[in-house]
Amino acid sequence: MDLNLLRVLDALLQDNSVTRAAERLGTSPAAVSRTLARLRRAVGDPLLVRAGQGMVPTPRALELREEVGALLRGCDSVLRPGPGFDAARLHRTFTVQAADLLLVGLAAHLTERIHAEAPQVDVVFLPEALEGGPGLRQGWVDVELGVLGHLDPEIRTRRLTRMTPVGIARQDHPLFDGPIDARRFAAADHIGISRLGKRLGPIDHALAELGLRRRTAIVVPSHTSAMMLARDTDLVALSLADWLPDTVSALGLRTFAIPLDLAPLDLGMAWHPRNSSDPGHRWFREHLAAAVLAPAGLGDAGAMTPPGAHPAAGQGR
Repeated sequence: MDLNLLRVLDALLQDNSVTRAAERLGTSPAAVSRTLARLRRAVGDPLLVRAGQGMVPTPRALELREEVGALLRGCDSVLRPGPGFDAARLHRTFTVQAADLLLVGLAAHLTERIHAEAPQVDVVFLPEALEGGPGLRQGWVDVELGVLGHLDPEIRTRRLTRMTPVGIARQDHPLFDGPIDARRFAAADHIGISRLGKRLGPIDHALAELGLRRRTAIVVPSHTSAMMLARDTDLVALSLADWLPDTVSALGLRTFAIPLDLAPLDLGMAWHPRNSSDPGHRWFREHLAAAVLAPAGLGDAGAMTPPGAHPAAGQGR
C-alpha cells in the first residue's frame, strides 16, 4: 500500500470534499479524484458519496477516520528527528575489540571518563578474535581498536595516532650492558606474540635483509603474558613506545629502541556505518579516542581512509 494514499484519504475524510482536500494537499482536484478511485478499489467501499452539492462519508469511512489519522501521526513521529542526546540518561553497553596491551592502558581512563557523564553505560572488551570487519558488520562489536587491516569496504575508520614498536626486557638484562645494535638484538632469545602461533613478522624480515636471524624461543597469544615472561627470564619481548611507563617500571622492565628500520604502527578505530550518526555511539567513540590519546599525552588525529594491513612489528596475527 502506497502510504501517500493514506494521506489523501485522511484529507478527504477531514474535509468531505475533493476540492478542499486538494487545497490541503497542495495538488489538483483531478489528482485527488484519481486517488479516491484507487482508494475505493483498495478498500472495497465508495468512502465518500454525493449528497446534494456536497459529499458525505460512508459508515466504513467513519470507521477509518480515526485509524487513518493515528497511522499518519505514527508515521510522522517515526520520521521526525530524534530527541536531543542526554548522556546522563543513556543505558547502553558498548563492545570494543582490542589487543590486551591497549586494553590495559586505556580501560581505567575510559571508564572514568564515561561514568562521569553516563553512569549507566557499560563497556565489554573482546579479544581480537573477530578482527577484520565481520564482528562490526554483524553487530557483535561496536568499535574495533588497534592496527586496522582487512576491513570490509563499507567500514568507517578514524586514525588516532602513530606509535613506534620498542623492545622490552628486564632491567638487568645483559642486553643493556652495551649499545644495542642489530647483531646483539638478533642474538637475544625472543618472545613472539601471536594469537595464531606465527613465529615470523616484520622484525624477522628486517633482520634477514641484514643477513641476521633471531630465535623466537616461545610464542604467546598476548602482550601481557609476554611482559610477565620478560620480567622473569632473559627473553626479549615487544611493546609500544611511551605506553604504560608506570607498569613497565613496576614490573622491573625497561624498553629500548629496536635497531632496525621498522615502519611505525598506525593505531585507529573502526565501526560500521549504521552507527555513524547514532548520537550515543558517536559520543562513545569520542571518549574512546580521548582515552587512547590521553595516557601517552598524544595529540588529536583526524579521519582516515581504511589503512592497509600492518601486523604488529615482529609478530603475526
